[in-house]
Amino acid sequence: MTSTARTDGSLGSSSEPLARSYDLAMLDLDGVVYVGNEEVPEAPEHVRSVREAGMRVAFITNNAARPPAEVAAHLRELGVEADETTVVTSAQAAARLLEDHLGAGARVVVLGAGGLIDAVTAAGLAPVGVFEDAEAVVTGYGPDVPWRDIMRAAVRIRDGLWWVACNTDLTFPTAFGQAPGHGVQVEMLQRFSGVDPVVAGKPARPLLDETMRRCGGERPLMVGDRLDTDIEGAHAADVDSLLVMTGVTGVAELVTATPELRPTYLAADLGGLLEPQPAPEVAGGDVRLGGWTARSTDGKLAVDGSGKVDDWWRVVAVAAWRHLDRGGQPVATGGLTPPG
Repeated sequence: MTSTARTDGSLGSSSEPLARSYDLAMLDLDGVVYVGNEEVPEAPEHVRSVREAGMRVAFITNNAARPPAEVAAHLRELGVEADETTVVTSAQAAARLLEDHLGAGARVVVLGAGGLIDAVTAAGLAPVGVFEDAEAVVTGYGPDVPWRDIMRAAVRIRDGLWWVACNTDLTFPTAFGQAPGHGVQVEMLQRFSGVDPVVAGKPARPLLDETMRRCGGERPLMVGDRLDTDIEGAHAADVDSLLVMTGVTGVAELVTATPELRPTYLAADLGGLLEPQPAPEVAGGDVRLGGWTARSTDGKLAVDGSGKVDDWWRVVAVAAWRHLDRGGQPVATGGLTPPG
């Protein structure tokens, strides 16, 4: 039994493992399957077990720079079975938007890296340079895009050229830390031109729609670590979601989540796909599940008891969201950390 995505201060529940309740897991990559060049602990084993349970797996990414085959090769290096048919990128979603709007053969200015050029070409469109005649411009992360091309594209967008952006991610992970992402360029182009792009990547819904189109599945589940892309994107696409705590979201981010950023389910890692998903019980001011009790008192959150770490996260989330919804201010956590 499954539930629909929640927008109140509660979590959904499933009496059977999610890998049986849903037929397609749309897995975000960085923070869910890997972190940088290393796999998330046990992620390869969890992906294998999910497939053995009969669930399809798709790997989705807002990164428009790398083609699917390159992403799949990286996953295989980490021990995760993948090929290019199981990887869907924001570049592919952007190319679909362009093809649907313009038709095959349309000339499109491509401002980005090789993965975006490949996606546009595969969609039957004609990628052209920024100074050539075109019906649209598509932009994506590209570290080698010249400034002169960005300037020319900005002027053409201002003058009416239709614009699709692969994503609006403000940061991009690099070997030297978080660096400015494509969203910084998008904001600059918006400010100059006064034009808002059509966005393909999360939290907009085209990437999830393209994933379902390519990979099938009548009961999809979005799985991610970011509230403002993965979970908000699931709401936009009207699909259920699982938040895993192996990436950028921690206690501080979780307790401030407003309704459009709240997942249907919550687990410590991808192992949550292989288990039932009980929802906490609310009794007065207490939120209880599996040996844990969370409550907010005088604006501060406290958790007592013992049990599974997944259940700890769930009582924290529900207690914090109930507090936020009642008073409009996040509960203080006072350095609260998960067990183990």
